[in-house]
Amino acid sequence: MFQKFNEDTIQRVWEKGLVVPGYDSSQYRKDACGAWIQRNMYGDRSRQDNYGWEIDHIKPESDGGTDDLSNLRPLQWYNNATKSDDRLTCPIKA
Repeated sequence: MFQKFNEDTIQRVWEKGLVVPGYDSSQYRKDACGAWIQRNMYGDRSRQDNYGWEIDHIKPESDGGTDDLSNLRPLQWYNNATKSDDRLTCPIKA
């Protein structure tokens, strides 16, 4: 898998995910849509409904968005893949 981001950036973006009380936040969090994501499934697109996740640019690079941490967030991979322009549609939720 092509990996644009280094491990430090991946971890820092992971830490921006929503912590859910009662779950190990080093392994499980939720994205901006409320979809579950799992830390060790970064880049995993094996199933639409899995806990795989990617790093999303809040403001797309095509619109001048940067790789600055403030413009990055963790998103369940299908939520990221179906994002249109800068609109989050959230087909996968908790």
